[in-house]
Amino acid sequence: MTVPLLDHLVLATADLFGTVRRFADATGVDPVEGGRHEKWGTRNFLVGLGGTAYLELLGPDPDANREPAFDFGEPGTERFLTWAIHPADIDAVLATAHAAGVDLGTIGPLSRETPGGELLSWRVSTPPHYLYDGLVPFLIDWGTTPHPTTNLPTVDLVSLHATHPQASELRAVLGVLSTSLDLSTGPAALTATFRGPRGEYAVG
Repeated sequence: MTVPLLDHLVLATADLFGTVRRFADATGVDPVEGGRHEKWGTRNFLVGLGGTAYLELLGPDPDANREPAFDFGEPGTERFLTWAIHPADIDAVLATAHAAGVDLGTIGPLSRETPGGELLSWRVSTPPHYLYDGLVPFLIDWGTTPHPTTNLPTVDLVSLHATHPQASELRAVLGVLSTSLDLSTGPAALTATFRGPRGEYAVG
């Protein structure tokens, strides 16, 4: 399936290496280590979803000098923290969103160090909080940095479904950003199923 402008899904897990192992066992595809986020005390593994979309497995970095910036919950639990889209002009989309009353914060730089020691940099919107429980995506612009999907192994995104108590409002906000989700009314949640040559891995 396709999601307009999808860049990546952020799957948060307290047991990063365990999640990577379970994902690989279930799908037959090994996520690739992306690197470390010094600012957040986290590290990630990545797997492509086809085109310029990917799944980010995000967890605490055991080698970090600080506590992780996010609440990853108990070991064995996984949840989608948020997701990202890559419009052609994130500054223009940010302005359009603000004019429509959608506060995506400001655009600022981020970076991570790859396992090989290379520093990758990009720009993202930084909302003051996760809008609609993380179901409103943040904006990302990779600039001159090669997109993370370059040379990533891939799985199929079989399904991606969101529920939220304010589904109609959320649908309108996503429309302002020129994207959409398969969305229905219910408790706030994002669920997905990924398929590789060995089988499927479901979240939520």
